[in-house]
Amino acid sequence: MSKRGGFPGGMGGFGGMNINNLMKEAKKMQADMEKSQAELAQKEFDASVGGGAVTVKVSGEKVIKEIKIKPEVLDPEDVEMLEDLILTCTNEALRKVDSEQAAQLGKYNIPGMGF
Repeated sequence: MSKRGGFPGGMGGFGGMNINNLMKEAKKMQADMEKSQAELAQKEFDASVGGGAVTVKVSGEKVIKEIKIKPEVLDPEDVEMLEDLILTCTNEALRKVDSEQAAQLGKYNIPGMGF
């Protein structure tokens, strides 16, 4: 006689996995993710454009830490060029943070997290 109302493995969709083990794994994954996020926050990312004319440094938390501009780039007749260099450089530094975040947190493969 077959089991009445039974589930394969005895635990429904868990395939016989002990729920306590599943919870331990989830807590470990959460701790590992928090550690990865803390490590990322401590890193700094640099970008440079215009042959080093503008350099931007940002933290792993996407906070701009430093902007350096070479004096020879300062041309009162061409402020737009300097603005473009700063914008491009800042966006590149932030892309580096995003790339590192995807590499660090993407290994956890959690659906819906969008890394």
